[in-house]
Amino acid sequence: MREEDTLCVGSDGLQYCKVCGEPKEAYFPAGGFMGMKKHSRQCACDRKAYEEEQRYFKEKEHRELVSRNTRSCFEESRMEEWTFENADMSDAVMNRAKSYVENWSEMKRNHIGLLFWGPIGTGKSYVSGCIANALLKQEVTVKMTNFNTIIDDIFPLTDKTEYINALAGYGLLIIDDLGVERNSEYALGIVFSVIDRRIRSGRPLIVTTNLPLKELKNETMLEKKRIYDRILEMCTPIYVGGTSKREKIANMKMNKAKKLLDGAEGRLNANE
Repeated sequence: MREEDTLCVGSDGLQYCKVCGEPKEAYFPAGGFMGMKKHSRQCACDRKAYEEEQRYFKEKEHRELVSRNTRSCFEESRMEEWTFENADMSDAVMNRAKSYVENWSEMKRNHIGLLFWGPIGTGKSYVSGCIANALLKQEVTVKMTNFNTIIDDIFPLTDKTEYINALAGYGLLIIDDLGVERNSEYALGIVFSVIDRRIRSGRPLIVTTNLPLKELKNETMLEKKRIYDRILEMCTPIYVGGTSKREKIANMKMNKAKKLLDGAEGRLNANE
């Protein structure tokens, strides 16, 4: 539809929108401005179109920002599927994790982090990934990594401080699988530098580990003790127990494969 088809002239000499009925023009006060008596104005239709356009570009910018931050956060694309929407929310730990996200502003203000500890395969990384994805949707910058990756990344760098400062700059830093990294003096020095710099930044830290909490608290090796003490200073311990989710998934896959293979064998026998 042409613009002129949506306009009409009122008794006051101004153009009006036929759709919303509002004027598309207005008179300058005091007789005019630089020889002009009228100026254009937005009618309700124009304002609505403008608001929709602004909303579209804002949502587009949000999606692009979240996508960019998500790619930077995770080292494996499958982690992007670790969400509360896909999780078993009857699990108490998962609900505490969601509560952490819901109270993020308070957690951030008070520098409160979390320490998920417990046996191998019980879902500590998955819970942390759910927190990461939920905060990423809020445009919070998050980095989820582990110390083996950090040590490998940092080893060839001339300026190691810049790398450590970058980790400290994320809104939330998640260190996965504490305790599986190398125990050399160099490696433990890097671990302490990252943890110490993060804590001094005042930003929250989440750590997952298979190490028992008692071992973290009673560590006697000086290099490890100062690392664990700093983590326990900032992170609230939450036990993640139950049956191994990895074992459960492996059993499900094995059973499914067995059914498929048995079915295929049955079809082959029937065709003989």
